[in-house]
Amino acid sequence: MLVCALLVVLSSPCVWARKSEPAFAEGGAGLFRGADRYDFAVEVLGAGMECFWHFAHQSGSFYLTYLVRWVTGMANNHRLLVTVSSPQGVVMASMNDAVGQMNFQTEVTGFYKICLGNHNNQFGGIRVFLNFGVVYEGFEESQRGMEEGGRVLNTTLTNIEESVQKLQNQIFHMWRHYNFARMRKGKDHYLLQSNLSYVNWWSATQSLVILLSGYLQLLVLKRLFRTDSSRPRC
Repeated sequence: MLVCALLVVLSSPCVWARKSEPAFAEGGAGLFRGADRYDFAVEVLGAGMECFWHFAHQSGSFYLTYLVRWVTGMANNHRLLVTVSSPQGVVMASMNDAVGQMNFQTEVTGFYKICLGNHNNQFGGIRVFLNFGVVYEGFEESQRGMEEGGRVLNTTLTNIEESVQKLQNQIFHMWRHYNFARMRKGKDHYLLQSNLSYVNWWSATQSLVILLSGYLQLLVLKRLFRTDSSRPRC
């Protein structure tokens, strides 16, 4: 009797087969999949690398936007090597530029690795603005269908909910474009400040050189017209 029960348990598919993403009914409260987003700036030192790990479930839309604001030290190359790897170590997206956008579907649940490599500058740092996250479009509809089960919804209410969901997705994409425009505006602001500082320093230096050259010319002219009283005159 015990042997038969053991064989039944071992032959059950729930023991051997399991999805990489847990089912909604597991854990009581179900699986939380919020549209998490991160927005911050970080500085990558010369010949250095900064890595971040972001957790994502499968069937999500992973996005990353970055923009190099300015360089420090002896850095003169604004390009930045950005790579995103899956939990298995497979490179999902890679770019080597000063500005970039990445989008791909997350096929595996786990921690996705984001690395920023400043390999183009050996003696200068780079300050970069990052905006990344995961969006699960269409998840609310599937969850609502599972929760409501056999209940019959009013057609008008269903249409309103679908319209609200579409509006939320459109607002989110508008926010992404606005955020990218804000990043560009911030870069232009720091570029203007750098140019203003450059012009002020060079203007002050040129003014000093002009004053010094004028003083030297005046001394030379005075020496040309100077007379020695000890010498006899003709």
